[in-house]
Amino acid sequence: MVVYATADDYAAYTDKPAPDGIGAVLARASERIDELLIGAVYDTDEQEMPTDPKEREAIMRATCAQAAWSLALGDPYGVASAFRDVQIGSVRLGGRNTESGPPRHAPDAARILHVAGLLPGYAFDSTAW
Repeated sequence: MVVYATADDYAAYTDKPAPDGIGAVLARASERIDELLIGAVYDTDEQEMPTDPKEREAIMRATCAQAAWSLALGDPYGVASAFRDVQIGSVRLGGRNTESGPPRHAPDAARILHVAGLLPGYAFDSTAW
């Protein structure tokens, strides 16, 4: 499995120190980015990393955005959004159930990839946000 960002990348992207366990969060975020990149065409090296520096940077930033989003939601596995109401400690969030299932991808991550030309046909659902 390819992990597209490091703890240092995350800290630079968020301008905050990377939290404990960020490696696992970035690995999960990389899986979500791989889902978005299905059908994208770009050259890779032997480690399956993009060879074009701009594409590599965009994928790294999208991974950091996905990780930051999942941490902000308090849901690194993407499961809490499947429920109507979620409570984590003293925080209670009212969510929405949809027939299409829970959102799995950070809007910022998809936009970063779209602007970089890696998701030319991606449609954004702005009603979800």
